[in-house]
Amino acid sequence: MAFDSFKQFIDQLDRAGELIRIAPPVATELEITELADRRMKSPGGGKALLIEKPTVNGQVSPFPLAINTMGSWKRMALSLGANSVDEVAAELGSLMKARPPTSFREALKLLSTAMDLRHARPKVVKDGPCREVIHRFDPPPTREEPWPPAPKVPFSRPPDTFSPSVGERDGVRGLVRGEGRSERVQLETRNPKLQTLLNLPIQKCWPLDGGRFITLPCVVTRDPDTGERNVGMYRMQIYDERTTGMHWQLQKVGARHGRRYYETGTRMPVAVFLGGDPVFAFAATAPLPDGLDEFLLAGYLRKKSVELIKCETNDLEVPANADFVIEGYVDPREPLREEGPFGDHTGYYTLPEPYPVFHVTAITHRKDAVYPATIVGMPPMEDFYIGSASVKLFLPIFKMNFPEIVDIALPAEGVFHNLVFVSIKKTYPMQAYKIMHGLWGMGQMMFTKYIVVVDDDVDVHNTSEVLFRLCANTDPQRDSIFTKGPADVLDHATSEIAVGSKLGIDATKKLPGEGFKRAWPPLIKMDDTVKAKVEKLFGVNP
Repeated sequence: MAFDSFKQFIDQLDRAGELIRIAPPVATELEITELADRRMKSPGGGKALLIEKPTVNGQVSPFPLAINTMGSWKRMALSLGANSVDEVAAELGSLMKARPPTSFREALKLLSTAMDLRHARPKVVKDGPCREVIHRFDPPPTREEPWPPAPKVPFSRPPDTFSPSVGERDGVRGLVRGEGRSERVQLETRNPKLQTLLNLPIQKCWPLDGGRFITLPCVVTRDPDTGERNVGMYRMQIYDERTTGMHWQLQKVGARHGRRYYETGTRMPVAVFLGGDPVFAFAATAPLPDGLDEFLLAGYLRKKSVELIKCETNDLEVPANADFVIEGYVDPREPLREEGPFGDHTGYYTLPEPYPVFHVTAITHRKDAVYPATIVGMPPMEDFYIGSASVKLFLPIFKMNFPEIVDIALPAEGVFHNLVFVSIKKTYPMQAYKIMHGLWGMGQMMFTKYIVVVDDDVDVHNTSEVLFRLCANTDPQRDSIFTKGPADVLDHATSEIAVGSKLGIDATKKLPGEGFKRAWPPLIKMDDTVKAKVEKLFGVNP
């Protein structure tokens, strides 16, 4: 099912019994986070929330706020227009089986062709509901002087590692090492008839956050050389009514596009949209390889091509049915600005670092726009279901390169990149190590710190079962491998930013060719005939 607006999706959640409407005013400063966090940590992800009267500095915003809209398997399936996420994954799997590709590249080509056959390729239209209300702004002159510093952050540090002076930098990344209490960032709400960033119900999520952050922005950029489009999701800190941070990390495609503009010294057009069909946000977070358009994936999943409309103040294109569009640019001639701190998906605050500044040249929106939001923090959170859905959908693609893979799981405790469980049908010695190295070489899997490989009879979504095999089937020295590679920029435990070590553990049954000389004992299991007889006589739970 294709949703023509985010409100239509909210209504669908309501009909499905997956929505709670909150009528009293709720503050965007911390209170919405506390409400949503309790729901997200409820069994099964709780319910979605529609905050009908979110307040910004005590004033009710013109727009309602929806949160936790994809924070359960049922809501994730509804966002994809399916009965279950497995149903969508099975469809992609059937596509691969119908015409088995011989390589990963061929698998991607086949997927792209299939999307075209479904008429999923996006098409440009002249107008759309995202432009029912238009606010334009004149671009300011290029700023040359330094930006104000980020709020000071209390943190733990070894006594001899850093100087106690406030605002010290580490020389490479400009990480702020200040101590003290977080400064309160107070942004005044402007004239409600003229929508600026300060009128939107943008949250301050956690107590030490450096300000308000847009948490579900779909950021559109374009490669100036190839014209290739990318839609990514990078948080945006609100600095004032018309400027934000643009937190694209160095490994992200948006940052790669940005580097080309920095080389030429020309302003980089950027468009940000929120809302519309919820599949847009999912596609923006999906680990797509280069050359596969996020709008093409969205069209395939919604079974209807995405209608795009040209922006008011630049040549980028955004979904015509988006709820909000924020247009602007990044000026490479300007100094970077410290962004953060921010309570991140790692469960810890990301400390301030310098990032580009995004200048707003226009804000357009629907008359009945709903502001979509999320929060991240200590797991489990809404992002667990979004990330896990990506793994399920792209598992058939993984299997093209590694046919021995049975299943892959990213436990919530691993906050995506930290921990991966993978089960394989093992047929030869050292096969588990092949899988470890192969996964570390695939896209965002390069960030994974720990990979545990188990046999095909293990349910990798049952963490208890995986840990049992890990403890029972491994000799720590023999079955572990350490290596180094790229790390998540947000990982505070690495000695250097974006570089770290990795651990792979082979928890499979050992073969003689792997130097194992002893007999491997059988796993304790009851005979199937006895189980059937007992169930027949006494029921499933006698």
